[in-house]
Amino acid sequence: MEIMNLVVTGTVGAGKTTFIRSVSEIEVVDTDRRATDEVADLKQNTTVAMDFGTLQFGEEMALHIYGTPGQIRFDFMWEILIERAHAYILLIAAHRPSEFHHARRIMNFMNRQAQIPMIIGITHSDCEGAWTKEDIALALGYQNNTQQPPIVLVAANDGESVAMSLIALVEHYMQITAAAAVAVAVES
Repeated sequence: MEIMNLVVTGTVGAGKTTFIRSVSEIEVVDTDRRATDEVADLKQNTTVAMDFGTLQFGEEMALHIYGTPGQIRFDFMWEILIERAHAYILLIAAHRPSEFHHARRIMNFMNRQAQIPMIIGITHSDCEGAWTKEDIALALGYQNNTQQPPIVLVAANDGESVAMSLIALVEHYMQITAAAAVAVAVES
């Protein structure tokens, strides 16, 4: 059986644990603990190590989904989890622009650790003060569409919405893999 490892990362409260719970076929293994710092202003519990869920695609393929903690003090887990990942999704809460800088920092860290396909999932886009996909792309440093990864809106608590974001990631993964295969063939 082929196993594909997916990392779901992003800032605190972006919806990582909820995202995984929405599609996992097993009860999600989590390391949520009571928030005791400024995170407590956003939510009662926070992930301190990782979340883990699975999604089966027939008998031949499974998706292992790992969620990272959002707090910088747990960044050692980012490195551990991205090490064996095939792709990742960066979740960003559209209504908290004060956290976009931190999201960009997470994305840059992940991209330095592994050159793998990634997409950006915009959560909380229905909240007051939510930024548009285009404005978030600019905040993340993408000046034009040709360089940016796919950006999708996702409701982390809706299994169908999460599944659509996973489809977008798989399509992006397949495009990158096909392009790399063509590049290798041309060099040969």
